[in-house]
Amino acid sequence: MKKILIPAAALALSSLVLFTVGAQDKPAAGDTAAPAAAAASAPAEVVCFESRKGATEVTQKEVRPGWPNVKCSPVTGAALWYGDPYDGTVPMGKMPGLEAIPDGQAVVKPRSEKLALLGQCGTACHNGTFPKGFPKDNRPVPIPTMEAMLPDAKDLQHGRGRIWCLECHHKTQRNKLVDHFGEPISIDQPQLLCGKCHGDKLRDWRDGIHGKRIGDFTAGGKKRWFTCTECHNPHDVQDGTRNR
Repeated sequence: MKKILIPAAALALSSLVLFTVGAQDKPAAGDTAAPAAAAASAPAEVVCFESRKGATEVTQKEVRPGWPNVKCSPVTGAALWYGDPYDGTVPMGKMPGLEAIPDGQAVVKPRSEKLALLGQCGTACHNGTFPKGFPKDNRPVPIPTMEAMLPDAKDLQHGRGRIWCLECHHKTQRNKLVDHFGEPISIDQPQLLCGKCHGDKLRDWRDGIHGKRIGDFTAGGKKRWFTCTECHNPHDVQDGTRNR
């Protein structure tokens, strides 16, 4: 009788151990529901625009506990206040007439990171090998590939029909802009491009009369400068019939 009881007890004990281990490995219903509930109750992402809707969006985040990088208008969706005016900025770089500003004291928001096709443009198609029919000078000609990608390319509202794509975009380095001498300009320094024709506006922008700056307004303080294309759409600056 004892010989029968011992194996039976051992079998029962091993079954109890296996059940206990299995119960520990299996998550409770409440454990799986908790992450889902937390995700559902998480606050929605807040995004507001700074100057031009669709081109200057910034996502609200905490730069320190209880202190957001930006506050957005609940009515218009525009930026109202900056907890960190330098968030996401880089040094402006060399700018004629501003050589006296110490390095790093003038910063801008880079545009290149918002242009999803920028890197591809410089390697996939515009890599120095010109397709058949590519213009050899600045005289406008039909470019079927570009017209297929940008249906409104022929309706450029800039210069009232007197300029076209290659006046501003470099022929071989398509992820760059171009100056009057054919030298490339960083896409993050559009003021150098716009100043080719709009010299008076460039002077006013440089002197603080035109445009916008935020940051430290003490003498020599660090400031973020808003560049031309943050406020003006370079492909539709005439704004329909307003300026005709």
